[in-house]
Amino acid sequence: MLRLALYQPDIPQNTGTLLRMAACLGVAVEIIEPAGFDVSDRHLRRSGLDYLDHVAITRHRSWAAFSEWQKRAGLRLVLATTQGALPYTEFAYRPGDCLLMGRESAGVPEAVHAAADARVVVPIRPGMRSLNVAVCAAMILGEGLRQTDGFSR
Repeated sequence: MLRLALYQPDIPQNTGTLLRMAACLGVAVEIIEPAGFDVSDRHLRRSGLDYLDHVAITRHRSWAAFSEWQKRAGLRLVLATTQGALPYTEFAYRPGDCLLMGRESAGVPEAVHAAADARVVVPIRPGMRSLNVAVCAAMILGEGLRQTDGFSR
């Protein structure tokens, strides 16, 4: 199963959208704190509606805690980044990959870039900065699930 990791998310509405998508697609979510908002169950329920009962969410207190967990679990970390060289459709996803999405306001720091096993990009028109994080995650997860037969449950 693919996993979705959110690096210090800034916007609760985007996080709610991502949690709803993960619930619908059967994808577990890792939230790497600190977030730009209160990620307590009460606040997540407001943005994730009744879908939270259908998604596995793990909160990691820091990047270091997440990184240690990820390495122990033996998961390959695939970073979605505007600085990626490989289009997401050309990457070979494997079951167990963990797709990492950066902060809406700042992406991820260089140390996180360096820790990724792969960096993929959603190609966009020249002059455009980036897609919404939830749109980008949906595109990449869709391709990853297609490749790993994740839609045939």
